[in-house]
Amino acid sequence: MPLAVVSGALANKPGNGGAAWTRMSWTLGFRQLGWQVAFLEQITDAACVDARGAPAAFEDSVNAAYFRDVTRRFGLANSAALIYDNGLRILGATFGDLMMLADTADLLVNITGHLTLEPLFRRFKRKVYVDLDPGFTQIWYAGGAEGLHLEGHDVFFTVGENIGTADCAIPTSGIPWRPIRQPIVLDEWPVSSCSTQPDRFTTIASWRGPYGPLEYQGKTLGLKVHEFRKLIRLPRLAPGTFELALDIHPADENDRSLLNKHGWRVVDPRVVAGTPDLFRRYVQTSAAECSVAQGVYVQTHSGWFSDRTVRYLASGKPALVQDTGFTSRYPSGNGLLAFSTLEEAAAGAQCILRDYAAHAQAARALAEQHFAADKVLADVLG
Repeated sequence: MPLAVVSGALANKPGNGGAAWTRMSWTLGFRQLGWQVAFLEQITDAACVDARGAPAAFEDSVNAAYFRDVTRRFGLANSAALIYDNGLRILGATFGDLMMLADTADLLVNITGHLTLEPLFRRFKRKVYVDLDPGFTQIWYAGGAEGLHLEGHDVFFTVGENIGTADCAIPTSGIPWRPIRQPIVLDEWPVSSCSTQPDRFTTIASWRGPYGPLEYQGKTLGLKVHEFRKLIRLPRLAPGTFELALDIHPADENDRSLLNKHGWRVVDPRVVAGTPDLFRRYVQTSAAECSVAQGVYVQTHSGWFSDRTVRYLASGKPALVQDTGFTSRYPSGNGLLAFSTLEEAAAGAQCILRDYAAHAQAARALAEQHFAADKVLADVLG
């Protein structure tokens, strides 16, 4: 049985159910194909915190507890390891175990180049880099930024599916980026007819995200906050109710007040989507998704498509999302509706609610056709 090792940030993102699904979907996808799978993660002392966000010892941190809970939830209790401080301590294995794992593995899937421990990294025979931040990764690299950890990989995939084409402004710097779709194991995301309100549009998002705007070729490439502000009046213009499970800093209280003033309901994502199961419940009790993208993804015509949106589609929930250039690859108008302006978003919401059953059915069909893990991962193995 072939062996794949998936590495990515899980314990580093405690309370982020969506990030857990991103990493676990790759892991479960290989298992679905009949592979043996292990999951590895690295974490530093500075990242370890307690439930209040204060510094904590590795063993007592919410990070370690979250790692245990999520890997156990997905049947990885005996095939997952959390490497602390470059191997000073390891949860779930010994360093010798990991060296043997690397020697015997057929493939390392290194999500955002997470695994960097050199004595371990170099032992893998075949190393695949998966870019989840198209535009950021490539523009930083072109500018000479350190810490991206692209070196040493054999194949480079990006979810910015237009990168390298004439329509996309993102530089490649000579790296042969290959497009890849966000995989989903459909058995984990069955169609759900449950909805707390039949017209409730939702999404799960961070107002700013971990990065600042990019400067590239004399232009400022913005963030999700800048795109959301363009949509601020949507609840006043469109039918339905609009809710954001939004990670927003107290310093952005003026933005929160503005959202509420214009009819957006804002809830805490840590409460409603902090674990994989809560995240899935939140998606599957929504009627549809409505969301914007990072300004970087939009302005560069990257072709980025959210794995969160894939989960809405798989659940039979129509998606109304900002166009990043993905309409050159996926059909828009039935189950998946793309918009570029406030007016297009309002019209899209009306279209979805006018013929909801047809859009819901089409949403699931899109997920099955384009994002099923067995189809997506065939590209990695090809």
